[in-house]
Amino acid sequence: MVDVATLVEQAREGRPRAVARLISLVEGASPQLREVMAALAPLSGGAYVVGLTGSPGVGKSTSTSALVTAYRKRGKRVGVLAVDPSSPFSGGALLGDRVRMSEHASDPGVYIRSMATRGHLGGLAWSAPQAIRVLDAAGCEVILVETVGVGQSEVEIAAQADTCVVLLAPGMGDGIQAAKAGILEIGDVYVVNKADRDGADSTARELNHMLGLGESRGPGDWRPPIVKTVAARGEGIDEVVEALEKHRAWMEEHDVLNARRRRRAANEVENITVTALRERIGDLHGDQRLDALAERIITGHLDPYTASDELIESVTQA
Repeated sequence: MVDVATLVEQAREGRPRAVARLISLVEGASPQLREVMAALAPLSGGAYVVGLTGSPGVGKSTSTSALVTAYRKRGKRVGVLAVDPSSPFSGGALLGDRVRMSEHASDPGVYIRSMATRGHLGGLAWSAPQAIRVLDAAGCEVILVETVGVGQSEVEIAAQADTCVVLLAPGMGDGIQAAKAGILEIGDVYVVNKADRDGADSTARELNHMLGLGESRGPGDWRPPIVKTVAARGEGIDEVVEALEKHRAWMEEHDVLNARRRRRAANEVENITVTALRERIGDLHGDQRLDALAERIITGHLDPYTASDELIESVTQA
C-alpha cells in the first residue's frame, strides 16, 4: 500500500517522482484511487487547462514544446499530458512525446507525461481528468493536454480543457477538415502552423471564411482568433499565448470559465458512475438473473427495454 498523504505532500513540493507515482495510481485504477482523489480535491482548481488538437503532422508536439518555453519565460510552472495511441498488444503509448520535448527534461518547473488512450475513443485517455487534477494539485499553473490527433473524435478535448486550440497546417487538406462537423465548434483559438509554407495565407483565409459562415454570435461573444506560427522556430508563439490569455480573461469576465469547469466535473462524475455500473453489469454474465430475463424475452413474455429496467433496478439495489 502506498502512503497517499506523503505522496501528495511530496507532489506539492514539486518532486517529479511523487507526481509520476500519483498518475500511475490513476492510470492503473488503483484501489487507493478514491483516497488519492479525496486528498487532491481541496488542492486543485487553480490550473489553466489548454487542450491542443489537430490532424497528424500539423506539429502539435512542436507547438506544445514551444508553448512550454513561452510559459516558462513568464515564470509559470507547466504540466504536459501528451495522450498517445495505445499499442493493442502492450497497452503502452507508441509515440513517446517526452522524447520530442527532451529540451524541457531537466527543467524542474516542467512535468511531462505521456499517457496511452488504451482504446478510449475521443483521443483522450479515460484517466486524463484525474491526471489533470494531479498536476493541478502539484502546483502546475498551466496544463497543456495534447491529444492523439486521429480524426473527428478529437472533439472530446473540448470537454476537458478550459481553452481548446485547434492546429492546422497548409497543404495537408486541413481546409477540407475545417469544413467538417465538429472542428468549428470546439476551437477557441485556431493556429495555422508551418506558416512558412506555401498556402498558409489561403488556409487562414479559408478558415476565417468557414468560421464566419458557421458563427451565430452576438455582441460581446468570443470570436476565435486565427494565429499563424512556425513552431519549430518559435515564431508566432507569443501571439498564441496572448490569444490564450485574452480568452481566459473573456471567460472569467462572462463566467464561462466556471461554467466549463462545472460541466467538466459533471461529465467526470457521470463517466465514473457509468463505468461503475458497467462493471457491475459485466459481472452478471452467466448470472441467473440475466439468463432468466433473456428467456422471458425469447419466449415473448418481456421486451428488452423492460428487461433492462428490471436489470438496472436489481443492480442498483444490490
